Amino acid sequence: MSGRDQRGLSMSVEAVVLIPALLLVVGLLLVLARVAIADQHVGVAAGAGARAASLERTQAAGERAARAAVVRALGDRGVACRHTSVTLDTSGLTRALGERARVSVEVGCSVDLSDVSLPFMPGTVAVSATRTSPVDPLRGG
Repeated sequence: MSGRDQRGLSMSVEAVVLIPALLLVVGLLLVLARVAIADQHVGVAAGAGARAASLERTQAAGERAARAAVVRALGDRGVACRHTSVTLDTSGLTRALGERARVSVEVGCSVDLSDVSLPFMPGTVAVSATRTSPVDPLRGG
């Protein structure tokens, strides 16, 4: 083989090694971006749920408002959750007038990664966020 033929062979060997490595890096960045964005959106949804619950006067109304706000916030942001869980603590709504209280909402989401998943990555990743909101101590009954 001449020197010219060997150079062409070494360039194709480099391409065979570098292209899959580059594709893995790009795929990993896509997965990490999907998880980071979903984590932010789940936090926003938890905050919206806590705020909606804190504006209500009864626990039942607070729970309904929080769940509706979480579903709406996740839907508005297009978060692809395979499973969503909402855990509420609306006991602060039962406090007497003038007492300080809080409500909290925890939202869990199993983020679907099937469309950007790499061979060694799971199909879903769980993200969760908890947010609290103060209840107005002078709210009307």
